[in-house]
Amino acid sequence: MNPLTPPVVMPEEITLEQPTPEACTGLPLLTRYSGNPILSGQDWPYPVNSVFNAGAVRLADGDTLLLCRVEDRSGLSHLCAARSENGINGWRIDAKPTLIANPQEFPEEIWGIEDPRITYVPELEQYAVAYTSFARGGPGVSLALTKDFRSFERLGVIMQPEDKDAALLPRKIGGYWAMIHRPMTTTGAHMWISYSPDLRHWGSHKIMLQARRGGWWDANKIGLCSPPIETPKGWLVIYHGVRNTASGSIYRLGLALFDLNQPEICLQRGDSWIFGPEAPYERVGDVRDVVFPCGQTIGADGDTISLYYGAADSSIALATASIRCLLSWLDGNSGAGVESGM
Repeated sequence: MNPLTPPVVMPEEITLEQPTPEACTGLPLLTRYSGNPILSGQDWPYPVNSVFNAGAVRLADGDTLLLCRVEDRSGLSHLCAARSENGINGWRIDAKPTLIANPQEFPEEIWGIEDPRITYVPELEQYAVAYTSFARGGPGVSLALTKDFRSFERLGVIMQPEDKDAALLPRKIGGYWAMIHRPMTTTGAHMWISYSPDLRHWGSHKIMLQARRGGWWDANKIGLCSPPIETPKGWLVIYHGVRNTASGSIYRLGLALFDLNQPEICLQRGDSWIFGPEAPYERVGDVRDVVFPCGQTIGADGDTISLYYGAADSSIALATASIRCLLSWLDGNSGAGVESGM
């Protein structure tokens, strides 16, 4: 058995008894950690410009690992791991980049690698890291496997440009691996799901969630945030929506729920956003007005989410939430229907 195999919280272990109204009412769905931001470029052991958009996983020894996007002073990005016993502070950061672009063997990485999402895959006893590889043709989706976040098996680009915001589901669906991603098409930027027999060849592409139109908070451009959470009610997805305003774009977070066995089927979609840039470190930075999660961990209670998000493309912050309360909120706030605003 892989010594780094994390404890896996199975869907049946997540208690979904409806919480009392008092348990969820009157409280924010996501609560910022008072000591935010938890990581920034000033913490790094070598010179960098900024640190943000980290994939996250809890290891078997209890440590939280963040695989952070690090933008160096050339403007290109690589990935670097930080580990912590409590997932909040005391971070032990790799002394040099953990996963760096290799354009000689993988020319799609010539302008760096970005925004990892980590999925532990029990069948493989490995972690699957989906990340954005950036080259002349634009951003594409690449995939790598690792057991220890020290050595990686690159599978190369699996979704051609322009595509990003990808994560692998932790188990096969109907005998096939499933990947959520966000291609740019002539119809806009929507969330898709694709299937593969071997993690290398992908097909059966289907739209699973469309960006709404008009004045909605998630009109025109959406994308997956952290990897989906499997619950008995369905795949719980936190996604981002981008609203273009006269002063620039605003990145906010919303919720949707998808069928467990046919994840291209949306069961519920929240009418409004649940989390947006409000704190100074989220509103001011290299890119203002951005909250952008790429990873989360789930507590031993099977309910508490620790969500790690990039703030203004300049630092990493932490917010906590309850799976039960997120699902309860969806029950009461998806009245406009999953196709609302189309």
